Amino acid sequence: MRFADSPTAESEITIDAAPDVVWALVTDIDIPARFSDEFQGATWVDPDVEPSIGSQFRGRNRNPGIGEWEVTCTVTEWESQATFAWTVGDLDAPVAVWQFTLTPDGTGTLLRQWARMGPGPSGVTSAIERDPDNEEKIVGGRLRQWQRNMEATIAGIKALAEAADPPNVA
Repeated sequence: MRFADSPTAESEITIDAAPDVVWALVTDIDIPARFSDEFQGATWVDPDVEPSIGSQFRGRNRNPGIGEWEVTCTVTEWESQATFAWTVGDLDAPVAVWQFTLTPDGTGTLLRQWARMGPGPSGVTSAIERDPDNEEKIVGGRLRQWQRNMEATIAGIKALAEAADPPNVA
């Protein structure tokens, strides 16, 4: 897989909780930091405004091979209890696009997390520039990191949502 192919990663899980319970968790932008070994947390740029399309947040990340960095993300989809998506960096040439989708499934919810690399420049493109012969290895390694963290995040959200007394995330 080459970076120019806009590679993606996706993970899904069925949660024994209603979409409104799951929605409250996926739209709490700090919750994934509890489960990811890279994502360290986020804060809304304007915390006094109800999140919607165009809202922005700052995310903090740490990776032993890359270092620490912050990114500005812009909400590009916000459909209550259905879709929450955001673009990392420049809207016209994003570093990445991330998305949670919720689908009612009987009395529960099917939760999917999806992400696409690029097409904008990132740490991945810098690594490829330094070692172009290993582009597929670099992209594949980064996708595996994403996949591992996605699986941990949605499993953690499932555990919170299915808890007898889920935390107040409103």
